[in-house]
Formats: sequence, structure tokens, C-alpha cells
Amino acid sequence: MADKSEEPGALTRASTFLFLHTEHAIYAILGLLLAVTALLALFDAGRLTLEAVHAYGRAPQLLEVVDRLLFLLMLVEILHTVRVSMRSGRLTCEPFLIVGLIASIRRVLVVTLQSAEVMHGQDWTPEKEALFRASMIELGVLAGLILALVLSIFLLHRARDDNRPAGEESGA
Repeated sequence: MADKSEEPGALTRASTFLFLHTEHAIYAILGLLLAVTALLALFDAGRLTLEAVHAYGRAPQLLEVVDRLLFLLMLVEILHTVRVSMRSGRLTCEPFLIVGLIASIRRVLVVTLQSAEVMHGQDWTPEKEALFRASMIELGVLAGLILALVLSIFLLHRARDDNRPAGEESGA
């Protein structure tokens, strides 16, 4: 009798089957939408690169190209996370740490260029000084965040016994 109560009922099996397939369908649709978005971002990055070449590589155009490419890299990393989650049935934290690292580096580039453009003017106003201080505080916080993310990724790799990337299945 104890064995019968531990066996899942027909309703439990049916709902498990339904939820699993619903989850896979949502992951597939999400992956498709991310792939389309990544392709659009890739074409846009190509267009921006051509515009930067025509602008003789001025800093604002180059920053926009790098920003778009890092955004594309984030999309691809999220797409990888969706693929790994579908294959293994597990959600791993390493891809999210990598996306956070890329986003932090993106922000460092943007803040650095914005503060450099503002500081190039001849007159030093209190507004420029406040902007400079805020930029330096933000860069300091981002530097600490980047170090924490890199350390977290390093520790995850070190804790793993088999040195495989996160989410990779054995025998794959």
C-alpha cells in the first residue's frame, strides 16, 4: 500500500507533461525572438560600423559601434542561456554573471566618453565639476562591480570539478 501512495497519479503525470511541454514551447519562442533581435542588432551594428568608417572613426561613432556590439554580445549570451536551459533543464548562474560583466563594461565605456566630451570645454563650471565627481563615483562603483563579477566567475570555474563551461552536459 505504501508503494501505491508514492506513485504519481494520472493527473500528476498529465500536468507534469503539460507543464514541461509548455515550458519548452515558451523557451523555444523566447529563443526565436532573441535570435531575431540579435540578427537585427547585428545588421544595425554593421550599418553603424559603415557610418563610423565614413566619419573617419570619430569617438562618438566608434563608441556607438562598440556599444551596439556589446549589446549584441549580451543578447547572444542570453540566447545561449536559453539553449542550455532547454537542453539541461537547469538554470545556471554563470551566463548571467557574464551578461552583467558585459553590461558593466558597456556602461564604463559610455560614462568615460560622456565625461571626456564634457571635460574638453575651456570653462570649468560648477555643473561640470558635479558631473565629473558623479562620473568618477559611478566609475568606481562599476570597477568594484566588475571585480566582483570576475571573481565570481573565477570561483565558479574553480569550484567545478570537470572544468567544463556552465550548462554543458557530459558526453556532449
